[in-house]
Amino acid sequence: MCELRASDERWIEIHLSNQRLIAWEGNKPVYAVIVSTGKPGTPTWPGIFRIQRKLPIDRMRGADYDVPNVPHVMYYHRGYAIHGAYWHQRFGTPVSHGCTNVAPDHARWLFNWADVGTPIVIRP
Repeated sequence: MCELRASDERWIEIHLSNQRLIAWEGNKPVYAVIVSTGKPGTPTWPGIFRIQRKLPIDRMRGADYDVPNVPHVMYYHRGYAIHGAYWHQRFGTPVSHGCTNVAPDHARWLFNWADVGTPIVIRP
């Protein structure tokens, strides 16, 4: 993490404790938003990841959900992603199945700003 702040690399930091996402360029914050991460039964896991795949739109399915047309999806670990969420307005509250939900307009900005390989640091 210290090496990210000492560089000019773009990276994303997610704080589970206060439901905030910050986009950084080195040690300079360039964008900050309120998000919704995983609820207690389906948590978002802390750790250091990198964006593995970006899809402008995707269908997300699980045992108890099937959501078409999910916008601006950036997968970083297995089925975990940062993506737009048009189906709720409860940002600031953990409500997801483990992904990081962002309002669609913020998700678009992040999708256009970040590349495959961009680091994601998720803190408790």
